[in-house]
Amino acid sequence: MNKNYYAVLMAGGVGSRFWPMSTTDNPKQFHDMLGTGDSLIQKTFKRLNKFVPTENILILTNERYNDLVLQQLPLVTQEQVVLEPAMRNTAPCILYAALKIKKMNPNGVMIVAPSDHWIEDEDAFAKDVTTCFEKCENEEVLCTLGIKPSFPNTGFGYIEFDKESKTPIKQVSQFREKPDYETAKEFLAQGNFLWNAGIFMWSVKTIVNAFKIFQPTQYALFESGMSVYNTADESSFIKENYPKAENISIDYAILENSKSIYVLPATFDWNDLGTWGSLYDKLDKDENKNAIVNSKVIAEDAHGNMIRSPKGKIVVVDGLEDYIIIDKEDVLMIYPKSKEQDIKQVVAKVKEKFGDKYA
Repeated sequence: MNKNYYAVLMAGGVGSRFWPMSTTDNPKQFHDMLGTGDSLIQKTFKRLNKFVPTENILILTNERYNDLVLQQLPLVTQEQVVLEPAMRNTAPCILYAALKIKKMNPNGVMIVAPSDHWIEDEDAFAKDVTTCFEKCENEEVLCTLGIKPSFPNTGFGYIEFDKESKTPIKQVSQFREKPDYETAKEFLAQGNFLWNAGIFMWSVKTIVNAFKIFQPTQYALFESGMSVYNTADESSFIKENYPKAENISIDYAILENSKSIYVLPATFDWNDLGTWGSLYDKLDKDENKNAIVNSKVIAEDAHGNMIRSPKGKIVVVDGLEDYIIIDKEDVLMIYPKSKEQDIKQVVAKVKEKFGDKYA
């Protein structure tokens, strides 16, 4: 295994659209959403560990999830868990992790990957990432993996690449915001647009230098801690200084400014597992198109439902079509799939009426 390869797993999100399974105290990345026996973070760790040495995988997460990470990833040491004392979006935590890696190994190349995505062909994923790593080792470039769109999705940002490019890794023309439906259809018709999956690769030298150029204040703040990174004094420095960082995404901070960004169209299937509906799409279905996780189901005149309960629980459904039915200890949700984007508002109402315990 290449000792210069590093991975940063982004595991700090709450995933409120997967309520009631995903809560602030125990978000979706720590759940076995697919019924495979592994939580999403465990699956992601194993996927990366096929080509990145165990000790070179860092977990970026919120302080409150430290114990969950260590419980679910027994191969990881406390030193590999990079804790954010405050929510400041993706740019500050990526710079922080990159500086830690740079101090360990100035020749490091790193992948930044969400901990809660679904990727089936893990060998194809490893091949795509190492292809980008090789480019990043030899050139001062920032790379990303783009997903070939299968339909005009309005829920993702898009990556527009150079149509004339004949090489496998294409130069990015621009990043595009989440489009409306008509614009998304135009993107697909043009043929040089990919979904932005939020998976990035670069050398630590290149990304740190990009922050130095495009985010000098942010760079100065975190660079001032170089002497204490990977030591016992790191925690107190971060507790004091991290909250001072600007709340900004890596897209706005770096990617929209740099002219040296390249994208490799991914050769693997991908799903961001952002909603119950996206999970439904990936699961096997019964003869009535019901997707079932853990439950023993009797379904009469029931079609297209997403059904999940504690393992082995008997669920009887009659006369429901295209519903999300989630039973979890003290919460039962029966909700139309067509309104799944409103689940965030439901969580807010539950919190207001019954308290934080359920949200």
